[in-house]
Amino acid sequence: MFDALNERLSTVFDRLSGRGVLTEKDVDEAMREVRVALLEADVALPVVKDFIARAKERATGEEVIRSVKPADQVVKITYDGLVEMLGGDEEGQAAAALNLNATPPVVILMAGLQGSGKTTTAGKLALRLTKMDRKKVMMASLDVYRPAAQQQLAMLGEQAEVATLPIVEGQRPADITRRALSAAKLQGFDVLILDTAGRTTIDEAMMAEAAEIAAISKPTETLLVADSLTGQDAVRTARAFHERLPLTGLILTRADGDARGGAMLSMRAVTGLPIKFLGSGEKIDALDVFDARRVAGRILGQGDIVALVEKASADFDQKQAERMAKKLAKGKFDLDDLYNQLNQMKKMGGLEGIMGLLPGVQKMKAQIAEAGINDSMITRQQAIIGSMTKGERAKPDVLNASRKRRVAAGAGVEVQEINRVLKQHRQMADAVKAMSKQGGRGFAQFAQMMGMGGGGGGMGGGMGGRPSMDQLKALGGGKLPDVPGMDPAELEAKLKQLQSGGMPGMPGLGGGGGLPGLGGGLPGFPPKKN
Repeated sequence: MFDALNERLSTVFDRLSGRGVLTEKDVDEAMREVRVALLEADVALPVVKDFIARAKERATGEEVIRSVKPADQVVKITYDGLVEMLGGDEEGQAAAALNLNATPPVVILMAGLQGSGKTTTAGKLALRLTKMDRKKVMMASLDVYRPAAQQQLAMLGEQAEVATLPIVEGQRPADITRRALSAAKLQGFDVLILDTAGRTTIDEAMMAEAAEIAAISKPTETLLVADSLTGQDAVRTARAFHERLPLTGLILTRADGDARGGAMLSMRAVTGLPIKFLGSGEKIDALDVFDARRVAGRILGQGDIVALVEKASADFDQKQAERMAKKLAKGKFDLDDLYNQLNQMKKMGGLEGIMGLLPGVQKMKAQIAEAGINDSMITRQQAIIGSMTKGERAKPDVLNASRKRRVAAGAGVEVQEINRVLKQHRQMADAVKAMSKQGGRGFAQFAQMMGMGGGGGGMGGGMGGRPSMDQLKALGGGKLPDVPGMDPAELEAKLKQLQSGGMPGMPGLGGGGGLPGLGGGLPGFPPKKN
């Protein structure tokens, strides 16, 4: 979402970094470029004016003049301004948390225009509350206008393994609300999510119905679901809803799209409402807690290491880790193991999703695109391994020329790609053997931490530019951000492991080598395609 803004701001700060002392003219020039970048990103004009005024005042103050690295201080001032714009102060962070402390069932009312992803978001939120907060959740659809809207919510409930209110044809939304409240109380549900009807445009009938439902259900949280791709229209929609329906927060969908980011950057400042969640994909688990500091870090090219840790921890399988630890301790790593690593990467969002969270990758975006590095690489490599027999996957050395031609035909690729996968596997297998010889117990512990293990095949060796622990804490206001379900000490330990080239619980991202199939990691891309 913030690619264009990140590129513009990076250019501005790179220009400043070559200067030992900043004059007032330098600051004026930089702030003018930042202003243009924000306006091009579709940020509301009043928000931009306030941001630039505050940033310029701080950037020309004594703190910057006396700074050892004035350019870095300007970056920090811009970062602080973005965090403030997004509502990242202590009061904003408290408001951004869902209030689940009311008497059960806690009612969450979902509102929004038709097509904003409201029903899908209701399913995502129900899954998150069930998995992360261990709440017993029921969903009820009040949309009696859109064809199959109630059936859609029922299907989402099946996917998320969350209860949904049985459909009774012909009932009015107000009657469905009363029935849902009664059922949730009688069956002992902690949370009741009400999915209201949307319209293509805001109209009086829609607002009156939403107000009636709110009066009956007395929701603890009233969340507006807005499509971030609509830009400033999303801000106007939020303002219109808030005037008639007291909203408590916002959920922005399609945050993984190619929007310019103006809606997200303007929403908090214009409406005063906290952004609580971001919809980051089509899958039912693709809902992220909004964190202003982490979003500001992405905008400035710092990546989002904490999100990477969250993804790794969410997919961590302790039993599978223990099985792999024993196998790797013996120096064994076959193509089935490589396939599992690739599969784990896909679960975590694929190559593009993982690299988008790493510091410094945005600056290499053109190089990555030119090298053809994308998620289709993982799919092709899995197709190659899947076209082999069980014996070939266990002992790749038996793959002679005729067998490689058969595998290539089965996977729909050239023989050269078979050779690249085999070479990558050989490098990883050799690394595993070398580590096993250094000490079985130590290696077993390392492999267990790695989840699916493998010394080679990680991003560890080539990325460069990782922020230090102090820098990460500085960006977080002196402390690491909270990760739901993870002890702060555990998070810090995982981040320290990442600094040294490994990623606990994240297969294929550990020290040295490179991502599977990338032939040596980042930088060090595959040869340029003709």
